[in-house]
Amino acid sequence: MIKIVLLVALSLNLFANDIIVKTSECSVDVTVNHIKKVVRNKGLSVFAVINHHGNAKSVDMKLNESKMVIFGNPKLGTALMQQDMLVGLDLPIRILVYKDSDSKVKMAYRDGSWLENKHILNAPKKIKKMNMAMKKITTKAGQCKKD
Repeated sequence: MIKIVLLVALSLNLFANDIIVKTSECSVDVTVNHIKKVVRNKGLSVFAVINHHGNAKSVDMKLNESKMVIFGNPKLGTALMQQDMLVGLDLPIRILVYKDSDSKVKMAYRDGSWLENKHILNAPKKIKKMNMAMKKITTKAGQCKKD
């Protein structure tokens, strides 16, 4: 019986997905602009936007529209890195905005529990706060008014 429970637990862990994907009602560019606006309104810093589609095009390769918005809260990031400097490999946080194979615009980001599980952190309140912020940012950024 114990072997079965362990096997089930292991298989659930293997299929666990720490990436959250949400649909946007807007274009890639409008969604990115909304994310930047919402992030700045929350007092966070937008560090960069990486145009994956544009980079692919520059080397004569095809890729659906996709941009990565990189942003963060230096106060929160510093607090996490004070616990485990290697968290800096996964910060600042980011949202990938892309057009999928069905031409639907999606926003993808990692659940904050990923940081907690991959690094030596004792910050459940900070991770919960980060998850709530990401949920709010993407929900708001993905809303477009229809005429």
